[in-house]
Amino acid sequence: MSSIIKELAENSIIDIPNYDDVHREVIMGSYSYGCNDTESDMDIYAFCIPPKEILYPHLSGHIFGFDEFSENFSRGQYQKHHIEYNNKNYDITIYKITNYFKLCMNCNPNMIDSLFVPRRSVKFESDIGKLIYENRHIFLCKKAWHSFKGYAYAQMHKMKSQTRIGKRKETIDKFGYDIKFAYHVVRLINEVEQILIDENIILDRDREILKSIRRGEWSMKDIEDYFERKEVQLDSVYINSKLNNKPRYDEIKQLLLNCLEMRYGSI
Repeated sequence: MSSIIKELAENSIIDIPNYDDVHREVIMGSYSYGCNDTESDMDIYAFCIPPKEILYPHLSGHIFGFDEFSENFSRGQYQKHHIEYNNKNYDITIYKITNYFKLCMNCNPNMIDSLFVPRRSVKFESDIGKLIYENRHIFLCKKAWHSFKGYAYAQMHKMKSQTRIGKRKETIDKFGYDIKFAYHVVRLINEVEQILIDENIILDRDREILKSIRRGEWSMKDIEDYFERKEVQLDSVYINSKLNNKPRYDEIKQLLLNCLEMRYGSI
Protein backbone atom coordinates (compact mmCIF):
# COMPACT_ATOMS: atom_id res chain seq x y z
CA MET A 1 0.00 0.00 0.00
CA SER A 2 1.25 3.46 -0.86
CA SER A 3 -0.03 6.55 0.93
CA ILE A 4 -1.16 9.31 -1.42
CA ILE A 5 -1.35 11.77 1.47
CA LYS A 6 2.26 11.05 2.46
CA GLU A 7 3.41 11.51 -1.13
CA LEU A 8 1.55 14.81 -1.47
CA ALA A 9 2.92 16.05 1.86
CA GLU A 10 6.51 15.06 1.05
CA ASN A 11 6.22 17.01 -2.20
CA SER A 12 4.88 20.07 -0.30
CA ILE A 13 1.60 19.92 -2.18
CA ILE A 14 -0.46 19.72 1.01
CA ASP A 15 0.38 21.06 4.44
CA ILE A 16 -1.19 19.23 7.37
CA PRO A 17 -0.41 21.32 10.47
CA ASN A 18 0.31 18.91 13.33
CA TYR A 19 -2.10 16.35 11.88
CA ASP A 20 0.19 14.08 9.92
CA ASP A 21 -0.41 11.00 12.10
CA VAL A 22 -2.71 9.28 9.59
CA HIS A 23 -3.81 5.72 10.41
CA ARG A 24 -6.15 4.79 7.56
CA GLU A 25 -6.41 6.23 4.08
CA VAL A 26 -8.87 5.09 1.42
CA ILE A 27 -10.04 6.01 -2.06
CA MET A 28 -13.73 6.81 -2.03
CA GLY A 29 -16.28 7.63 -4.74
CA SER A 30 -16.69 5.90 -8.07
CA TYR A 31 -13.38 4.01 -7.68
CA SER A 32 -14.76 2.16 -4.65
CA TYR A 33 -18.16 1.67 -6.29
CA GLY A 34 -16.48 0.02 -9.27
CA CYS A 35 -17.73 2.47 -11.87
CA ASN A 36 -14.88 4.95 -12.29
CA ASP A 37 -13.51 6.04 -15.63
CA THR A 38 -10.42 7.88 -16.82
CA GLU A 39 -11.94 11.26 -15.92
CA SER A 40 -13.00 10.32 -12.39
CA ASP A 41 -11.55 12.37 -9.53
CA MET A 42 -9.72 10.62 -6.71
CA ASP A 43 -11.56 11.29 -3.45
CA ILE A 44 -9.24 10.45 -0.55
CA TYR A 45 -10.62 10.03 2.98
CA ALA A 46 -8.43 9.43 5.98
CA PHE A 47 -8.42 9.79 9.74
CA CYS A 48 -5.58 10.91 11.97
CA ILE A 49 -4.79 10.90 15.66
CA PRO A 50 -3.61 14.37 16.72
CA PRO A 51 -1.14 15.13 19.52
CA LYS A 52 -2.44 13.99 22.89
CA GLU A 53 -2.83 17.58 24.12
CA ILE A 54 -5.44 18.25 21.43
CA LEU A 55 -7.81 15.57 22.69
CA TYR A 56 -6.91 16.18 26.33
CA PRO A 57 -6.27 19.97 26.55
CA HIS A 58 -5.73 19.86 30.32
CA LEU A 59 -2.39 18.15 29.64
CA SER A 60 -1.12 21.42 28.17
CA GLY A 61 -2.51 23.50 31.00
CA HIS A 62 -5.87 24.43 29.43
CA ILE A 63 -8.92 24.31 31.69
CA PHE A 64 -12.29 23.99 30.00
CA GLY A 65 -14.71 26.67 31.15
CA PHE A 66 -11.89 28.97 32.16
CA ASP A 67 -9.22 29.24 29.45
CA GLU A 68 -9.93 30.18 25.89
CA PHE A 69 -8.99 27.23 23.75
CA SER A 70 -8.89 26.70 20.00
CA GLU A 71 -7.47 23.62 18.33
CA ASN A 72 -7.13 25.34 14.94
CA PHE A 73 -8.66 22.40 13.11
CA SER A 74 -11.83 23.48 11.34
CA ARG A 75 -14.76 21.24 12.32
CA GLY A 76 -12.38 18.45 13.22
CA GLN A 77 -11.13 17.92 9.70
CA TYR A 78 -8.61 19.06 7.11
CA GLN A 79 -9.74 19.48 3.51
CA LYS A 80 -8.13 20.44 0.25
CA HIS A 81 -9.82 20.06 -3.12
CA HIS A 82 -8.79 20.06 -6.78
CA ILE A 83 -5.19 19.00 -6.25
CA GLU A 84 -3.51 18.35 -9.60
CA TYR A 85 -0.79 15.73 -9.25
CA ASN A 86 0.61 13.19 -11.71
CA ASN A 87 -2.18 13.87 -14.20
CA LYS A 88 -4.88 13.15 -11.62
CA ASN A 89 -7.23 15.38 -9.66
CA TYR A 90 -7.39 14.68 -5.92
CA ASP A 91 -9.79 15.80 -3.19
CA ILE A 92 -8.34 15.19 0.27
CA THR A 93 -10.28 15.01 3.53
CA ILE A 94 -8.60 14.01 6.80
CA TYR A 95 -10.71 13.62 9.94
CA LYS A 96 -9.62 13.81 13.53
CA ILE A 97 -10.28 10.34 14.96
CA THR A 98 -12.90 11.53 17.46
CA ASN A 99 -14.91 13.27 14.74
CA TYR A 100 -14.49 10.27 12.46
CA PHE A 101 -15.88 7.91 15.10
CA LYS A 102 -18.82 10.17 15.85
CA LEU A 103 -19.77 10.51 12.18
CA CYS A 104 -19.50 6.73 11.73
CA MET A 105 -21.58 6.15 14.86
CA ASN A 106 -24.28 8.44 13.46
CA CYS A 107 -24.31 6.40 10.22
CA ASN A 108 -23.12 9.22 7.99
CA PRO A 109 -23.18 7.52 4.55
CA ASN A 110 -19.76 8.76 3.45
CA MET A 111 -18.16 7.65 6.70
CA ILE A 112 -19.84 4.25 6.62
CA ASP A 113 -18.64 3.85 3.04
CA SER A 114 -15.09 4.59 4.15
CA LEU A 115 -15.26 1.67 6.59
CA PHE A 116 -16.46 -0.76 3.91
CA VAL A 117 -14.41 0.18 0.84
CA PRO A 118 -12.98 -2.76 -1.14
CA ARG A 119 -9.45 -3.68 -0.13
CA ARG A 120 -8.13 -2.30 -3.44
CA SER A 121 -9.26 1.13 -2.23
CA VAL A 122 -7.15 1.06 0.94
CA LYS A 123 -4.01 3.11 0.35
CA PHE A 124 -2.63 2.98 3.88
CA GLU A 125 -3.58 1.24 7.11
CA SER A 126 -1.72 1.13 10.42
CA ASP A 127 -2.41 -1.42 13.15
CA ILE A 128 -4.96 1.05 14.54
CA GLY A 129 -6.58 1.35 11.13
CA LYS A 130 -6.73 -2.45 10.87
CA LEU A 131 -8.36 -2.69 14.30
CA ILE A 132 -11.12 -0.29 13.25
CA TYR A 133 -11.61 -2.14 9.97
CA GLU A 134 -11.92 -5.47 11.80
CA ASN A 135 -14.61 -3.95 14.05
CA ARG A 136 -16.40 -1.93 11.36
CA HIS A 137 -19.71 -3.76 11.79
CA ILE A 138 -20.28 -2.33 15.28
CA PHE A 139 -21.03 1.03 13.63
CA LEU A 140 -24.08 -0.34 11.80
CA CYS A 141 -27.54 0.13 13.29
CA LYS A 142 -31.09 0.89 12.16
CA LYS A 143 -30.30 4.60 12.25
CA ALA A 144 -28.65 4.00 8.87
CA TRP A 145 -32.09 3.74 7.23
CA HIS A 146 -33.01 7.30 8.20
CA SER A 147 -29.57 8.68 7.40
CA PHE A 148 -29.13 7.02 4.01
CA LYS A 149 -32.72 7.71 2.97
CA GLY A 150 -32.31 11.37 3.90
CA TYR A 151 -29.19 11.64 1.77
CA ALA A 152 -30.96 9.86 -1.10
CA TYR A 153 -33.81 12.39 -0.93
CA ALA A 154 -31.25 15.21 -1.12
CA GLN A 155 -29.62 13.61 -4.17
CA MET A 156 -33.06 13.21 -5.76
CA HIS A 157 -33.69 16.93 -5.34
CA LYS A 158 -30.31 17.78 -6.89
CA MET A 159 -30.96 15.32 -9.73
CA LYS A 160 -34.06 17.28 -10.71
CA SER A 161 -32.31 20.64 -10.52
CA GLN A 162 -31.59 22.28 -13.84
CA THR A 163 -28.68 24.30 -12.50
CA ARG A 164 -25.97 24.07 -15.14
CA ILE A 165 -22.45 24.34 -13.74
CA GLY A 166 -19.30 22.78 -15.23
CA LYS A 167 -19.75 19.10 -16.12
CA ARG A 168 -23.32 19.33 -14.86
CA LYS A 169 -24.25 21.39 -17.91
CA GLU A 170 -23.07 18.68 -20.31
CA THR A 171 -24.97 15.84 -18.63
CA ILE A 172 -28.18 17.82 -18.13
CA ASP A 173 -28.13 18.98 -21.76
CA LYS A 174 -27.48 15.43 -22.94
CA PHE A 175 -29.82 13.40 -20.72
CA GLY A 176 -32.31 15.96 -19.40
CA TYR A 177 -31.27 15.44 -15.80
CA ASP A 178 -28.11 15.07 -13.71
CA ILE A 179 -27.00 11.44 -13.99
CA LYS A 180 -24.37 11.72 -11.26
CA PHE A 181 -26.94 12.60 -8.63
CA ALA A 182 -29.23 9.93 -10.08
CA TYR A 183 -26.69 7.19 -9.60
CA HIS A 184 -26.13 8.30 -6.02
CA VAL A 185 -29.87 7.93 -5.34
CA VAL A 186 -29.76 4.29 -6.40
CA ARG A 187 -26.41 3.65 -4.73
CA LEU A 188 -27.55 4.96 -1.36
CA ILE A 189 -30.84 3.06 -1.32
CA ASN A 190 -29.10 -0.17 -2.37
CA GLU A 191 -26.39 0.25 0.26
CA VAL A 192 -28.84 0.71 3.11
CA GLU A 193 -30.74 -2.33 1.87
CA GLN A 194 -27.54 -4.33 2.36
CA ILE A 195 -27.11 -2.86 5.84
CA LEU A 196 -30.63 -3.74 6.96
CA ILE A 197 -30.68 -7.23 5.45
CA ASP A 198 -27.06 -8.42 5.39
CA GLU A 199 -25.63 -6.22 8.17
CA ASN A 200 -22.78 -5.60 5.75
CA ILE A 201 -21.95 -3.55 2.63
CA ILE A 202 -20.19 -4.65 -0.55
CA LEU A 203 -19.71 -1.26 -2.15
CA ASP A 204 -19.11 -2.47 -5.69
CA ARG A 205 -21.89 -5.08 -5.70
CA ASP A 206 -24.14 -2.98 -7.97
CA ARG A 207 -21.41 -1.55 -10.18
CA GLU A 208 -23.10 -2.64 -13.43
CA ILE A 209 -26.35 -0.94 -12.42
CA LEU A 210 -24.47 2.24 -11.54
CA LYS A 211 -22.54 2.14 -14.81
CA SER A 212 -25.77 1.83 -16.78
CA ILE A 213 -27.19 4.90 -15.00
CA ARG A 214 -24.03 6.87 -15.73
CA ARG A 215 -24.34 5.89 -19.40
CA GLY A 216 -27.77 7.49 -19.42
CA GLU A 217 -29.69 4.23 -19.86
CA TRP A 218 -32.18 5.14 -17.12
CA SER A 219 -34.71 7.95 -17.46
CA MET A 220 -35.38 10.28 -14.56
CA LYS A 221 -38.74 8.53 -14.10
CA ASP A 222 -36.92 5.18 -13.91
CA ILE A 223 -34.87 6.56 -11.01
CA GLU A 224 -37.92 7.97 -9.23
CA ASP A 225 -39.90 4.74 -9.65
CA TYR A 226 -36.96 2.66 -8.42
CA PHE A 227 -36.56 4.80 -5.32
CA GLU A 228 -40.28 4.82 -4.51
CA ARG A 229 -40.51 1.04 -4.87
CA LYS A 230 -37.43 0.44 -2.73
CA GLU A 231 -38.58 2.89 -0.07
CA VAL A 232 -41.82 0.96 0.44
CA GLN A 233 -39.96 -2.36 0.59
CA LEU A 234 -37.32 -1.10 2.99
CA ASP A 235 -39.82 0.45 5.39
CA SER A 236 -40.93 -3.14 6.03
CA VAL A 237 -37.37 -4.49 6.06
CA TYR A 238 -36.44 -1.82 8.62
CA ILE A 239 -39.11 -3.03 11.04
CA ASN A 240 -37.93 -6.63 10.82
CA SER A 241 -34.20 -5.96 10.74
CA LYS A 242 -32.20 -7.56 13.56
CA LEU A 243 -29.84 -4.61 13.78
CA ASN A 244 -29.73 -2.52 16.96
CA ASN A 245 -32.17 0.39 16.92
CA LYS A 246 -29.52 2.77 18.22
CA PRO A 247 -25.72 3.01 17.90
CA ARG A 248 -23.73 0.63 20.10
CA TYR A 249 -22.28 3.56 22.04
CA ASP A 250 -20.38 1.65 24.73
CA GLU A 251 -18.69 -0.69 22.26
CA ILE A 252 -17.77 2.15 19.93
CA LYS A 253 -16.37 4.26 22.76
CA GLN A 254 -14.30 1.33 24.00
CA LEU A 255 -12.92 0.81 20.50
CA LEU A 256 -11.98 4.50 20.39
CA LEU A 257 -10.24 4.24 23.77
CA ASN A 258 -8.37 1.15 22.60
CA CYS A 259 -7.15 3.05 19.54
CA LEU A 260 -6.02 6.01 21.62
CA GLU A 261 -4.17 3.74 24.05
CA MET A 262 -2.40 2.05 21.13
CA ARG A 263 -1.23 5.48 20.01
CA TYR A 264 -0.55 7.29 23.28
CA GLY A 265 0.06 4.46 25.74
CA SER A 266 -1.97 4.30 28.94
CA ILE A 267 -4.56 7.10 29.24
